[in-house]
Order: sequence, then structure tokens, then C-alpha cells
Amino acid sequence: MAPHDRVDRTRPARRLADVAPRHGGTRVSVFSDRLREANCADSGAGRRWVFASYDQLTDRVGPLSSESPGNLGLVLVETTWRPRQRPYHKQKLAMEIASQRHFALEQARRGVAIRYLTGDETYEELLAPVLEKVGPLHVMEPAERELRTSLAPLVSSGSVEVVPNETWLSTRSQFEKSIGAAGTWRMDRFYRRVRQDSGILMDGKKPTGGKYSFDAENRKAWRGEPVAPDPPTFEVDEIKREVFELVEARFGDHPGRLDATALPASQDEAERAWSWAKTSCLQHFGPYEDAMSTKSAGLFHTRISALMNNGRLLPRRVIEDALALDLPLASQEGFVRQILGWREFMRHVHFETDGFRRLPEGIADNVLDATEPLPDAYWGAPSGLACLDHVVDEVWKTGYGHHITRLMVLSNIATLLGLEPRALSDWFWVAYVDAYDWVVEPNVIGMGTFALGDLFVTKPYVSGAAYVNRMSDYCGDCAFSPKKDCPLTPLYWSFLERNEEALTGNVRMAMPLRSLAKRDPDKRAADREIRARVLAALREGRPVEPEAMS
Repeated sequence: MAPHDRVDRTRPARRLADVAPRHGGTRVSVFSDRLREANCADSGAGRRWVFASYDQLTDRVGPLSSESPGNLGLVLVETTWRPRQRPYHKQKLAMEIASQRHFALEQARRGVAIRYLTGDETYEELLAPVLEKVGPLHVMEPAERELRTSLAPLVSSGSVEVVPNETWLSTRSQFEKSIGAAGTWRMDRFYRRVRQDSGILMDGKKPTGGKYSFDAENRKAWRGEPVAPDPPTFEVDEIKREVFELVEARFGDHPGRLDATALPASQDEAERAWSWAKTSCLQHFGPYEDAMSTKSAGLFHTRISALMNNGRLLPRRVIEDALALDLPLASQEGFVRQILGWREFMRHVHFETDGFRRLPEGIADNVLDATEPLPDAYWGAPSGLACLDHVVDEVWKTGYGHHITRLMVLSNIATLLGLEPRALSDWFWVAYVDAYDWVVEPNVIGMGTFALGDLFVTKPYVSGAAYVNRMSDYCGDCAFSPKKDCPLTPLYWSFLERNEEALTGNVRMAMPLRSLAKRDPDKRAADREIRARVLAALREGRPVEPEAMS
């Protein structure tokens, strides 16, 4: 990022409301023409100006909800600087840009004056000249650390005023009060406190149904019934078509496949996506939330995480709607826990640690000393492991996968192999449409790879072949047999042996470590050899083959 004192404030701001600018030769004509037609004729003088980032596309809370549209101006920024930071999935880029453009048009039609800035510079560099014309900008606190860093010089100078982000459901005080005596952070303690404070799923002072979590009841495998719904599809309008052309022209070397029919961009489309989720998914969500299948990537997951993370759907409203439905309590609570519990908790963890750059005393950032580089198998090269190959293929096709495929396939295999946690986290950040730093870094570094030890999870989330076989149908198409020669099982034992010292003293790992102690020395040696062979194949971009494991 360019230093604040080097920003050229004399450079004229580029506005799609005034001109049809180009992104690398691609003329943004349809959108700019529509915005010019819808935008207010006045210059915006006397209005209160707001900056909304790519993940704050809402007028239902925050500065855009505080006054009548005629008193408001909105600045939006579309810059190629952001996608140049890392190779984001094409579908993620398309959703971000198309959603922001639709939001600009929606706000213009409401009567909000719009300044839509485009360019290749940082947010600071693009916003600075506009500040000379409209005065201070008001912005809800950005969720992403990267954006907060880019805006920091403007905030320090008083040019940008940060106000609380009203899309969140909990406070830092609630997080701090949930910290245990030993300094550990636990989602279940935090979740109980927020439930008690909010009254959500509470009968007086007691949780509805007598307990806070029905997780133990939500672990059914899915074998075809009830029938999983097909995901909704959406119109390919001119705005999306233009965005897709831009993404292919400017970011054609980025990974992933584009699918405009799978992209909800407008507020109406976000509402339709949520309506589909309520009627088609939530009834069966709870029991099957941990299930995985080659026949359905999402099963009964609602697929709304990207729409909550960009502001189109507000978590509070989503929870209220779910509570108003006639749902089994296990499904209702399981859904609420994902949002009010895990989503809010991970956000606090990320903020508290400054993206794990500031850890509590005594906490290392890679306690298992996992240093293996991320293999090409995560970028689409065949690994020979059907579970990994299927999940990776689905990610690069759609930018989607539910939380168990992320945790118990992608992160599990990475942890068993000893892949470097930050490399895996960065991969998640680019691969998923719903991914932001505050989402992926706690989930991957802290939870998925156990890189921070028991700071905020109680054990490593690792398993051998038995779990994958029990909870999915992946093993049916695999060259390996889960009960005979699947490498995941020896990788699991090798993981325990390699990290025995680090895991000793963890109460939840006591039984696995006792089993390890009883394991035959020859089998332990074979476990180590199989890990070495799997790593050798993946490092070379070759699939793991049964013949090489025997």
C-alpha cells in the first residue's frame, strides 16, 4: 500500500456515473449507462456521504439506514488492486463485482447519490481525491483486516470515520466474558453467553429443549433419502454478463469456473435464495449437517454464507426467520449455532489476534511444526484419493462446499500430512466464494489444522478412513478400500506418533494416544513409510496408487 503522504490528491476521481471507464480495455457500458440514468442529478452537496465496502452491501443497518435517501451519498470502489492480491476464484470475483454493481443501482433508484470509483489503485488512493469533494466518509468497521489496513491512513487523518458494524450480533465484551480461567477461548461458552443475553432459543433462564446444543443428534449419514434439493438458479442479466466478460478478460488466469446461473447478485435474488433455503433445506438441515455425498455438494445446507458475508442477508433477520419456522429443534438449534455461535466466535478470535499476528503469551502459531508445502492436488491435480479429488473438483467448479467437507476432508488430510497451516488458509481464502480473512484464518489455522493448539478448540479434528466412509459415499469410487488399504488410516496413526509429545496432556486425545502406545512397532513403521510415499507422490504431482502403498 502506498504511504498516506504519497497519495496524489489532485488526481481526478473516476466515476462510473460520469464516464464509462475501462478495465484493461473492457468498456463497462451497460452498468455505467444504467447508473447514469438512475443516479441523482445533483452533485451531492449537503448530503452525508457513506463508503460501503464489498462486504457491506446493505441499507437495512448502518449509515445507509440512518437517514432518508435524499440526504445520503454513497461511494463504492471497484479496483483491480484487490483481485491482484491473490488468485481468487473467478466465481468469487464475479459475485463480488456483480453484487456491488447491483447494489449501486438499487441505491441510486432509492434516491441515494452514487459515486462509483474504478481503477487499479488501493482503496486509499482511489478514495483520497473524492474526499476533497464530499468531505468525510462514514463507514462501518470493515470485517477484513486487509481492508482496514488499506483505509487506516484515511481513518488516522480523520477523512474516514469508522462506525460500529451493525451486521454483527455480538460484542467484544461478550467474547471477553466467555474466556475461561485458563485463558482459553471456547465457542460453546461464548455461544451460551450470547444465547442467554439475547434470549434466542431460551425459555426463561434455561435453553429451549433443556440443552444448548443438539450436535450429538445431528450426525446422520445421507443415503439418498430424504431427497436433497437442487440449488436455485438465477437469471443471467446484462450486468452479470458484462461482469463475466470483465473477469475473463482481466483475470482469465485465475482458477475456477464461472457460472452466472449460480450467482445471486441483486437483493431480490438474495431474497429468493433465502426463500429457497427456508422451504427446501432447513427442515432436514440438522440431522444431515455433517453428511457428505457425491450426489449433492450441499445436501440440506442453505448456501447463504456468501450472502451473509457480503451483507445481502443480515444474520439477525436470518435467525429470526428460522425461529419463526415450524422446524425440528435439532435443525433449528444447529442452524442458529452455525451463525450465532461459530460465525460470531470466529470473527472475535480473528479480531482479538489481529489475524493471528498477535497471540496470547505462550501460544505458538504452528504448534505441530507442520511445514509441508501445499501440493498441486489442492489445485486440481489428481491425488488418487477419491474424497479429496471430489471435494477439490467441486470447489473449483463452483466455489462452494459445506463446512464438513472443508473440515473433515480438506483440512483433515492437510493436517494428517503436516501441510503448512498458513498455506492451506490462503488456499481457502482464494478458493471459496464466501471466504474472507476473518472466516478462513480462524477456521483453518485455529480449528482445521490445530496450529494454535488448544487455544480455542479442544482437540485436533482428524480422522482415518472410517469417518469418511461412515459419513459419505466417496469411498465407493476410490481405488483404495477404507477397511483395507486407504492411506488415511496409516496417516492418522503417523500423525499421532509424530505429534505425540505435543498432544500429551490433552484430555480428549488420551484414548487415541493409549491406542497408539499399543500399536505394533512394525505397523508404526509402516505408517511412517506410507506417509513418506504419499507425500512423495503428491509433491511430484502424481496420484497415490494402491500398488505403491503396499
